[in-house]
Amino acid sequence: METTTTAALVGVAGGAGATRLATETAAVLARDGASVGVLDAALATQGLSQHVAGRIDPDAAAVLAGDADPADARHDLAPDAPGDVAAYPAFAPFTRVAEAKTTEAAQRFEAVLDDLAATHHYVLVDTPPVAANQSVAAVTASDAVAAVVPPGNRGADSLQRVRGRLADVGADCDHVVANRTQTAPPDAGLAVPEHDETGIPDAPVALDGTDAFTESVVALAETLFETTVDVDFEDDSVLDAAREKLA
Repeated sequence: METTTTAALVGVAGGAGATRLATETAAVLARDGASVGVLDAALATQGLSQHVAGRIDPDAAAVLAGDADPADARHDLAPDAPGDVAAYPAFAPFTRVAEAKTTEAAQRFEAVLDDLAATHHYVLVDTPPVAANQSVAAVTASDAVAAVVPPGNRGADSLQRVRGRLADVGADCDHVVANRTQTAPPDAGLAVPEHDETGIPDAPVALDGTDAFTESVVALAETLFETTVDVDFEDDSVLDAAREKLA
């Protein structure tokens, strides 16, 4: 049985929250001592760059275009964690983004992902809706694919479209995560409630959180990578319920 070490979190629609879930999932794994990379494939929105302080040059677009090594685009988000969270954000002008979206760059994506998988225990790919070369590369190269669904009808409708696109490119939709909601709809295996901190936090809140949000993110990490995350909570009821639903 192959080990799952890479996972694409695919936002089924703009604003689904895949970027935040990627950084928070990485945080709970780092909290348990793992080294985790977060690779930005959302080249148009470049949301991961908002979680990074300081200059971003080179960036993930340069890496995918073949102009930089992944190690040079690394930014550590949790220097005090038992493990580490390394972000590889995109922060590029239109011309470089266009180069990172070419067929050649998409073919390079798997090699970049393999490089990061050799560097870290786990790699999460922040992936936009499947509609461009780099998003197709992300879902076909990753070991697991999770669709991130925002609350409401828009999320449900978009999920069906993304399922179809994944099937068209030969990728599976392994997991469905309902984001920013207390209750998972029938199609979703897990619900992650909205955190009180709705903006971009200075550091992932799951690094030291003990609330229902963090418990749900732990359950997501365990599901994506088929592992157990050793994080203590005063009340494990939410985590136990999530584990039971996903079993």
